[in-house]
Amino acid sequence: MQGVKILDSGKCYDGYTLFCHSYEDPTTAASGEGHIYLIDMEGRVQHEWRTQTAQQSFCRLLPNGNLLYPTRDRSRLEAAGLRELDPDSNVVWYYHCRIDHDCQVLENGNLMLHTITDRMVPALGVGLKRNPYMLEITRDKELVWEWRGEEHLDELEALLPTDGWAHFLERIQDPFAFDWAHNNTCQIIPPNATAEKEKAAGGPVRFKPGNIVFSYRSVDIIGVIERETGQIVWAWGPGELDGQHKPHMLPNGNLLIFDNGTLRGYSRVIELNPLTEEIVWEYVAEPKESFCSRYISGAQRLPNGNTLICEGASCHLFEVTPDKEVVWDYVSPFKEEGALAVYRCLRYAPEDVEALLGKRSP
Repeated sequence: MQGVKILDSGKCYDGYTLFCHSYEDPTTAASGEGHIYLIDMEGRVQHEWRTQTAQQSFCRLLPNGNLLYPTRDRSRLEAAGLRELDPDSNVVWYYHCRIDHDCQVLENGNLMLHTITDRMVPALGVGLKRNPYMLEITRDKELVWEWRGEEHLDELEALLPTDGWAHFLERIQDPFAFDWAHNNTCQIIPPNATAEKEKAAGGPVRFKPGNIVFSYRSVDIIGVIERETGQIVWAWGPGELDGQHKPHMLPNGNLLIFDNGTLRGYSRVIELNPLTEEIVWEYVAEPKESFCSRYISGAQRLPNGNTLICEGASCHLFEVTPDKEVVWDYVSPFKEEGALAVYRCLRYAPEDVEALLGKRSP
């Protein structure tokens, strides 16, 4: 079992795990190319894609068996963008943009992309600033919606408590705060119990399906954008979060968050009730410092209630039960010269990979 340290088949969620290492320039790797892997529960590679550009590692399978992957080409803008690969690694679709950290496939087939722009923003201080820019495009590359983070600072100020806004202001005063937000998330909210509760209460439905969860890592803030108006309608985090990644809403209406602990010195995965702003579930290791990825990383709640965790800096993927028992543990054996850490991973059910692999048991 290559890379697999623990496999409790009776307790883990059987399926296939998609991941890759980041590459700034895959030509520096021993193979001269980047690699994206789909492995089974025993760590065996069931499919591999090869890339010729830098890659950032949030990959996702499409129902037709193709793969979406983003570049990491922040300095090679001529090659930057989102690519779709067929099973033979041929590029069958490409959108040129400064793709950054996240993208989502919408129910109508459109794509929601997080990208970046560089522009002067006096409210954020002197000098050029890197700003979060989200856009929705059709498969024909028509722009149908866009959102610029620097235009919504007043909403953040109104939503955060006084000490939370003070935390924001302190962070952006740093003379090195060029990338003031460093947004790493654009997650679409699915149907969920919290939205139903808000609707029943007769007030604004901030967490309604189709709204967007973002994550400003540099200032320890997560929030929700109302899709129709573009307004930020909920924000939370300063004083609790520390360099977080991939907050996203679960069907039960809670938010699952990888809280990196960049300054704290240990990581945790938390489940937050956004109405009460209480942490209702938390995974930390024992000792706490033994689980620590100060950057990248993420978590996924699996259909059986387990949680798949990507401890990205260590290239360590593992699955825990609600009682926090580790039932699958894997360390990537594929790191080579030129390959960096693992940004995220995703577990797919066997039926989700049939178009790629055909029918087989995981």
